[in-house]
Amino acid sequence: MLSCDICGEMVTSEPDMKAHLVVHMESEVVCPFCKLSGINYDEMCFHIETAHFEQNTPERNLERLNAIQYENPDSKNTTRQSTTEVNSSIHSACALNFPKHPAQHLPKDGTLKHEALCAGSITESRKYSKSPEKQFGLSAVQESIYETTYSSPECPFCGKTEGRSQDMEMHVKTKHANLLETPLEDCHQPLYDCPMCGLVCTNYHILQEHVDLHLDESSFQQGMDRVQCSGDRELAEQLQQEEDRKRKSEESRQEREEFQKLQRQYGLDNSGGYKQQQLRHLEREVNRGRVLPSEFHSRKADMMESIAIGIDDGKTKTSGIIEALHRYYQNTATDVRCVWLSAMVDHFHSSYGDKGWGCGYRNFQMLLSSLLQNDVYGDCLKGMSIPCIPKIQSMIEDAWKEGFDPQGACQLNNRLQGTKAWIGACEIYTLLTSLRVKCRIIDFHKSTGPSGTHPRLFEWILNYYSSEREGNSKVVCTSKPPVYLQHQGHSRTIVGIEERKNRTLCLLIFDPGCPSREMQKLLKQDIEAGSLRQLRKSVGNLKHKQYQIVAVEGVLSPDEKLVSVSVLGEVV
Repeated sequence: MLSCDICGEMVTSEPDMKAHLVVHMESEVVCPFCKLSGINYDEMCFHIETAHFEQNTPERNLERLNAIQYENPDSKNTTRQSTTEVNSSIHSACALNFPKHPAQHLPKDGTLKHEALCAGSITESRKYSKSPEKQFGLSAVQESIYETTYSSPECPFCGKTEGRSQDMEMHVKTKHANLLETPLEDCHQPLYDCPMCGLVCTNYHILQEHVDLHLDESSFQQGMDRVQCSGDRELAEQLQQEEDRKRKSEESRQEREEFQKLQRQYGLDNSGGYKQQQLRHLEREVNRGRVLPSEFHSRKADMMESIAIGIDDGKTKTSGIIEALHRYYQNTATDVRCVWLSAMVDHFHSSYGDKGWGCGYRNFQMLLSSLLQNDVYGDCLKGMSIPCIPKIQSMIEDAWKEGFDPQGACQLNNRLQGTKAWIGACEIYTLLTSLRVKCRIIDFHKSTGPSGTHPRLFEWILNYYSSEREGNSKVVCTSKPPVYLQHQGHSRTIVGIEERKNRTLCLLIFDPGCPSREMQKLLKQDIEAGSLRQLRKSVGNLKHKQYQIVAVEGVLSPDEKLVSVSVLGEVV
């Protein structure tokens, strides 16, 4: 079976095919776009492909070719048949003469559009092939007619002509294989593989252009990635900044709360001072029915008078305890080897006006009460009385104005009057130095014994008092003033030290938190051992992390006072 190259019909022999082709030559071909006629089908094919290429899409080409009119005065069936044959002829010529990858010497428009046109048109034209009955009706046509009317195919690349279309096809595939989509395997044409996608190219320049497209696409993608990366980085920075802002805001809020808590704890929250707290307490007592209104006004008047003159009213004072301790150790304490007592000192406890914050002021009153009874300090303390708490606050402020302890003054905002501000060892040192009392601060900044104890503190106190031991007396009443003892949150006054028969040491301490009724139990003629429990503090009872003491050592001259402005203490 043979297939017609023009219309695709099948015939049984070569003579029948020649006769069939004569039919295609009997009618004149007319251009479907400009009605050009009088040329053979090869010329018409070239005309359509060059003059009407932009209009020659597969859809429009099929529509136009189906509408071609021939000048043969045959019936309508013959016209339709001729139209189909011309359509097939044109597309067959296109498929042969215009490969998918034309050479550079071809017309510029004749590029890949030819492939789409030819492939689509051939497919469409085969739908309109003639029926099998008509395919075998041309067997009587002579071979000579076909040879004289059908021109030889011409190579679209080099112009060479061949006698048969099969020869022309072989010529194109062998001589111009580099211009085709897939060259023959036996033509030994060099192939070039794309290193990026594996595409096979037959021309090095085409491969280079193809790779350039890959590189351009890669560069574009990298640019997009950089833009995306930059956007992600900016977003991450924004999120980090927002997180830092929230964290700083939360830290700032916590710091404010902690600072306010410390201000309340140390009496710097502007909630009033000694006078305001005492008045509020008296008002609560009246509301509870514990104090009559007349008594309220009497107490208020006494308080206002005490503040006005700056002298303590003495309602929290207990005197004579040192003498009572001397009698007890001399007559009763059988387990004590030796005891050293300070000079005479009065005990002062906190009142309702300074409860919770006034221990430092009360310890200063105890220390000052001992100094006032000692003639050594009579010159620098001449004419003084035990000041009330507001007066002590005023005295410390005056010392700050003289230049004492500027750091401490700054921490307390240079103001104590009208507040509940705590004072410690530095303020006691400042106040005594401003009064020309020679003293020093010793800092026991870490534990020196097992279980967080401070045996070196006990040894220091023992050396302080035992320097005045008289003979072999069991009880030694020294002329040494008491020692101010400070630790975190509280302060007390050391009035002596005892050494037991087992060589252990025990401090004797006055605590401002102990009320007068308990201290007065020590004034009885027969003191019970249990009553001393509130005074005695062994090594195991003092386990705070740090301790500071202020020890009085004499009187300063005016010049020494100036030197002491910048000296606070030493570390042990």
